[in-house]
Amino acid sequence: MTTTNRQQFASDNYAGTCPQAMHWFMEANASGHEPAYGDDRWTQKSTDMLRQLFDIDCDVYYVFNGTAANSLALASLCQSYHSVICSPVAHIETDECGGPEFFSNGSKLLVGENQSEAAKLGKLTPEAINTLVTKRSDIHYPRPKVVSITQATELGTVYSVDEVREISWMAKKHQLRLHMDGARFANAVAHLGCKPADITWKAGVDVLCFGGTKNGLPVGEAVVFFNKAMSEDFAYRVKQAGQLASKMRFISAPWVGLLEDDVWLKNAAHANAMAQRLSAGLQGLKGVQVLHAPQANGVFAQLPPALVQALYARGWKFYQFIAGGGCRFMCAWDTQPESVDALLADVKAELGL
Repeated sequence: MTTTNRQQFASDNYAGTCPQAMHWFMEANASGHEPAYGDDRWTQKSTDMLRQLFDIDCDVYYVFNGTAANSLALASLCQSYHSVICSPVAHIETDECGGPEFFSNGSKLLVGENQSEAAKLGKLTPEAINTLVTKRSDIHYPRPKVVSITQATELGTVYSVDEVREISWMAKKHQLRLHMDGARFANAVAHLGCKPADITWKAGVDVLCFGGTKNGLPVGEAVVFFNKAMSEDFAYRVKQAGQLASKMRFISAPWVGLLEDDVWLKNAAHANAMAQRLSAGLQGLKGVQVLHAPQANGVFAQLPPALVQALYARGWKFYQFIAGGGCRFMCAWDTQPESVDALLADVKAELGL
C-alpha cells in the first residue's frame, strides 16, 4: 500500500461509507420520487428503528454534522442567560467554533475542572458540577441549566453506566438537564457491552446526539430527545440553522443500513479492536508511552519528537494538539490489521528495532 492510498489514523472521519449504508443510499436513490423534508419512507423507517433500538418513544431529528447536533440540542435546553457545564476537553468547548454559544444566543460554557483521576481522563465529575452550580447564585452569574458529557470522551475514555447515573443524579439535584455528545456513542456502547438505553435515558440522559458519520455513514447525525417535552419547536431550529435536508432520504436511508443487523455496533467494535491492536503494539517500545488504555477507538501516546517527525515524513497522518501534548491515533470502522501493522513497523524501524 503506497503512502497516497494507505489508511490513515488522523481521524475516523477519513473513512468512507460502509457497504450497508451505501446499499440503502442507493436504494433510496432508485426509489424514484419521494416526499421531501423528511416525509419520505426512509426517514420514517430509520427513526422507528432508532426508537426500537432505545426501547422508548423518542423524538428523532437528522442534521448534517455533529457541531449542528450539539449546538441545536443545547440551544433547545437553555436560554441565552443560562450556562452549560462541560469538561475542559469537551468538543463543544474546544472544537465547535462557538457554535453552542451562537445558536443559543449566548449561553455560556462553564468548564468543570478538578484534579481527580476521572478528570485527567477527560471526564466531567459530579463534584465538578456541584462546585460550579454552588459557586454563585446571584443574578450577575449565568445560571447553570445543562450538563453536557461526551461519550466516548475526547481522550478516548468511556463513562460507565454508574458514572452517567451519578452525573445525572447531581444534575437532577440542581434541576439541570443532561445532554450527551455521542459522536462516538457506538464505540462507547461496544466497549461497555450494555444496551443503548442503559447508558442514556435509563441513566438520566435527556437528549443524545448519536453520531453516524464516524461510524460508517456518508453524512448525518441523529438528535434523539428522550424527554420529548424538550424538543418543542426543535424542527424550526433545524430549519432556521440550515440543517433541514430537502432530500432527507439521503441522510436517513443510510441509517437503515447502519441500524439493520447491528451494523453500527459491529463497526464500532471493529474500530475499538484495531485501537487495542495498535496500543498493544506500542507497549514497551523505547521512548513510547501509551497515556492510558484505549476504551474506544483512539490511542493516545507520547512519542519522542524525532519519531513524530519521522512518521510524518513517511506519510503518516495523526494529530498532536488533541492529546494534551501526546499523539492521537484514531481507528475507523474499516481500519485493517495490515494498516495498524504497517504503522507499527515504521515506528519500530525508526526506533531501530
